[in-house]
Amino acid sequence: NTAPRIQSDFKPKNEDLIEGQKRKQRRRERRLKRIIAVLVGYLVMGWMIYLIMVTARSIPKIWDPYDILGLSRSADEKSIRSHWRRLTLKYHPDKAKVDPALNETSETINDRYVELSKAYKALTDEDVRNNYIQYGHPDGKQSFSIGIALPKFIVTDGNGKYVLLVYGLLLGVLLPYIVGKWWYGTQRVTKEKVLIASAGNLFKEYADDISEGGIIGALSSGEEYREVLRGDKADTGSGKVENRVLADGEIGLTAAGLTLEDKGIIESLDGGVRRKVLALLWAYLGRVDLDNATLNDEKFEVAPIALALNEAFIAISLAFGNVSPILSSFRTSQNLIQALPPKSSPLLQLPYITSASARAIEGENAKTHLSVQEFMRIPEDRRRKLAIGPGLLSESQYRTAVAVAKQLPVLNVEKAFFKVTGERFITPGSLVQLVVKARIIPPGTINVPEVNELDLEDIDPDEDDLEAILGRKPAKNKKAKSIDDGKSASPSDEKPIQPPLAFAPYFARDHSPRWHVFLADSKVGKMAVPPFPFTTFDKPLFDEQGNPTFNMQTLKMQFGAPPQAGQYTFVMHLICDSYVGVDTKIEVTLGVEEMTKAMEMQDEDEISEPEEDSLAGQVNALKTGGLTGPPPKRKARKQVQEESSEEESDTEGEEEDASETDTDTDSDEE
Repeated sequence: NTAPRIQSDFKPKNEDLIEGQKRKQRRRERRLKRIIAVLVGYLVMGWMIYLIMVTARSIPKIWDPYDILGLSRSADEKSIRSHWRRLTLKYHPDKAKVDPALNETSETINDRYVELSKAYKALTDEDVRNNYIQYGHPDGKQSFSIGIALPKFIVTDGNGKYVLLVYGLLLGVLLPYIVGKWWYGTQRVTKEKVLIASAGNLFKEYADDISEGGIIGALSSGEEYREVLRGDKADTGSGKVENRVLADGEIGLTAAGLTLEDKGIIESLDGGVRRKVLALLWAYLGRVDLDNATLNDEKFEVAPIALALNEAFIAISLAFGNVSPILSSFRTSQNLIQALPPKSSPLLQLPYITSASARAIEGENAKTHLSVQEFMRIPEDRRRKLAIGPGLLSESQYRTAVAVAKQLPVLNVEKAFFKVTGERFITPGSLVQLVVKARIIPPGTINVPEVNELDLEDIDPDEDDLEAILGRKPAKNKKAKSIDDGKSASPSDEKPIQPPLAFAPYFARDHSPRWHVFLADSKVGKMAVPPFPFTTFDKPLFDEQGNPTFNMQTLKMQFGAPPQAGQYTFVMHLICDSYVGVDTKIEVTLGVEEMTKAMEMQDEDEISEPEEDSLAGQVNALKTGGLTGPPPKRKARKQVQEESSEEESDTEGEEEDASETDTDTDSDEE
């Protein structure tokens, strides 16, 4: 993976098992069998090229009587006859002698003399000469054959039945097997790359009021786990895992953070693969050491499978459209990547912080958890007193935890508004864009620069810039102006910027964070606009020294406007799938104007008095008092904010299109 990484020297317990799982996955992704097949194919091609290079080429030789006789083409008939007599004395079969040193035989001497005779007649005999001129040979038209170059063993007598057998195996057995395997492989999985049977099980487990713990239980129903727990692995150590998971915890009800409801789900399952998988998942989320290398290895192996199954569960939740299960499924992704039980402290994402130390930092009587951002906003002296001490963190551990916190890519929303490309107003049924302006501000960052108001504007792309119109990339004509020097700079043509890989030391995969933006109707608890995922940014997040750039990032999603005019208030959710406690929830208002009203307002804005130095202005001056008379009294007009020529199509500055309200973390629910 080419994405940058968060720098840290933290090594979790059982790091060797986690790295072993990563290596195992990399071997799977390499597809060794396919690589070997490709290499064999290249070797065969190289061997064929070698044979082509070393094989002697048979080039058909043009029959030339002058060349055969050793004469120049300017020779006359007298010279030809004189030369022929000399050749006869030398090469006639009765006079030529066999030379063993040259491997000559009487047959070769005869053949050579016949060839010389034909050449001589082609130059002296009229009939033979006509054949040579017309057909290129003294004997007239020559026969020729066309063949296909095949290996000798294919055309050798007696090998025909074996050739047919090979063709039968290739066309009748191997080809149908490959096509069938490909077809069956595509039909047995969903677009989320999970088995159809697993998706069916997840669908049965769905409920409108399902909790995050309930989703963990649902994810244990996947058929993919049977590949991991083959044979007696399904029962080996299952009791030990359950005892460890359900043991009394230092803070919570159990060591793994299960609620009574979650505990009941485990106890309600029959023994087998699913029950052990569910226990392993809770052991992973609770970071419970199982005191067994095999069980710990299985614990780290089932977590990535659960994350893949959760993608399918998210798709199912989106199909139903209820906000609560959607949010719970997204938070389950965060919990799986960070190895955290549901509703646990976000501080556990930082190195060396345990449930006990997190409770001590938050306070014994705290009713809510501290987010990483809130923890880093505590003054340094007080934060050190809370985190460092006996049973808490050491000085070096504290520095490591703070260093990681300062590298987390927390997306801070600065502005969110609606617009229609190329229009000043949003009308019923139009294609609306939700534009989100945000900056990456890691927790604990100091001296954060003020927002440049110009960065909060969104310039319409050129008409031919289809990719920008669809929101897939920044507009080509976009200009960013600096507050300091006022210079303009063209947008970067570089590749999209990848955020750092998620800091997830317990997750046995390299995961690139994804942000999801969707709109919800808080009145009915339903999703209004499905999530749009964002995985890259258009501007650098950090400089070469690792410091945040505070560049304003633009996220866009498109949807159809409501069919009726009015004011529509939505709740916008911006969720990161990799970190707990960094989500954003704000209200945004979409103002939809009647078509006739929007046209009237647009016409009113476009009407203006003619310029005095133009012909229309002079005519207007004559009508209202002449060129020497007093200037006509103009009607009062609305004050319009002056904009640059590049920003004439900007439409987001209207009050009804923009709304910034209170920003909540992911702990707030509708």
